[in-house]
Amino acid sequence: MIINGKQIAEEIITELGESLRGKKLGIVVGTPDPATESFVKIKTRVAERLGVEVVRGEFNDLVQNCDGVIVQLPHPDAEKLIAAIPPQKDLDAIGPNPLVLAPVAGAIAEILNRNSVEVKNKKAVVVGAGRLVGAPAAALLKELGADVSVVTQSEGNLSALKDADIVVLGAGQPGFIKPEMLKQGVILIDAGTSEAGGKLAGDADPACADVASIFTPVPGGIGPIAVAMIFKNLSQLSK
Repeated sequence: MIINGKQIAEEIITELGESLRGKKLGIVVGTPDPATESFVKIKTRVAERLGVEVVRGEFNDLVQNCDGVIVQLPHPDAEKLIAAIPPQKDLDAIGPNPLVLAPVAGAIAEILNRNSVEVKNKKAVVVGAGRLVGAPAAALLKELGADVSVVTQSEGNLSALKDADIVVLGAGQPGFIKPEMLKQGVILIDAGTSEAGGKLAGDADPACADVASIFTPVPGGIGPIAVAMIFKNLSQLSK
């Protein structure tokens, strides 16, 4: 099954309805570049649909005046700013003591729940240990009772993928996971995004869909759901 992330995102946005109208989302941007501006634009489009005002500015002002705050990575002062985000305004759940799921972890949870996937005692492998994908994905799967291993491409231990029931990709290396590296029927969550030939690409070769029982394509899989989860987090934290 190929997951239609856009459809799931639409359902989440529809469920939020008018509940966020008038709220303010603060985004702290470091040095703007095309990739950063693209990510901000995507979030702004969803915010406009929900009646949420997006404000860009200085961190302290945004924390004081907005209902939720995102530090758009990369940022030269990322560590200092992330450590200072109040938990009740931390929409990305990357600061200390988060009160909600990180958006990618929330998106994974949505997919697992909607497809009635039993995670307990399953073998899961997370490729990549990054702050936005690998770390929160591993934490979620452990909390759900999976036997979780975190590996990196550089360590050369990708052989663990062959026995995994659930694989989450977050390395940012286009197409390096091939079908023959995976077990038949694997649940394959591709949350790795990078550019290849001017196009957005995931870590998995698209042919991996042939061996997976559940597959999230890039683009159109985890990404749209994760953006919707930012606003679901805003709703939860606002309450």
